[in-house]
Amino acid sequence: MMENTNEMKLEFDSRSSNEGFVRVAVAAFCTQLNPTLEEVADIKTALSEAITNAIIHGYEGEVHKIQVLCQIREQTFSMDVIDQGRGIADIEKAMEPMYTTRPELDRSGMGFAFMEAFMDELEVVSAPGEGTCVHMTKVIRR
Repeated sequence: MMENTNEMKLEFDSRSSNEGFVRVAVAAFCTQLNPTLEEVADIKTALSEAITNAIIHGYEGEVHKIQVLCQIREQTFSMDVIDQGRGIADIEKAMEPMYTTRPELDRSGMGFAFMEAFMDELEVVSAPGEGTCVHMTKVIRR
């Protein structure tokens, strides 16, 4: 591990009640980079969207585990939100604004669009029946 690198890992039940705890923990972890309030808010918003997608789409409301892996390297903060849920058959389609597989839940279909808007990089790796990893990075500017 490089000297200017730090990592953490959280694992929690896929309950929406855990989202607030995870947001606070990740925000506290990234503060060592001295981010602005706006940068922290961006990270927390993107994180919430990824967790909500895992709960609603990945696990379809069933309770299973979600992992959040965070890493700081130099001035770059990255996080992976990982589920072992149903996966995404067509990632490109899922990332289109307003697309949702659960219209009956009145979801806006903007989760990935928000993640892209608030983070510097977004990568989604998924396969049907194997789960999803949403990898996001943000460079914290001093």
